[in-house]
Amino acid sequence: MSQRAVDAVFQALFLLTDIRALLRETAPDHLLDDEQKQQAARTLEKVQKQISILEKELVR
Repeated sequence: MSQRAVDAVFQALFLLTDIRALLRETAPDHLLDDEQKQQAARTLEKVQKQISILEKELVR
């Protein structure tokens, strides 16, 4: 496994931890306001980028 793939795994985990924190802040209903929705969308875009890197490094 390349160093780039390893870095992508850790970066994705850190980003998912940010999503987890957002969900904890909004518990128990998880109703996000507009700013939180934008934050979640930006974070998920970053997660998708890391997944793309993993696909390129490990699968293709």
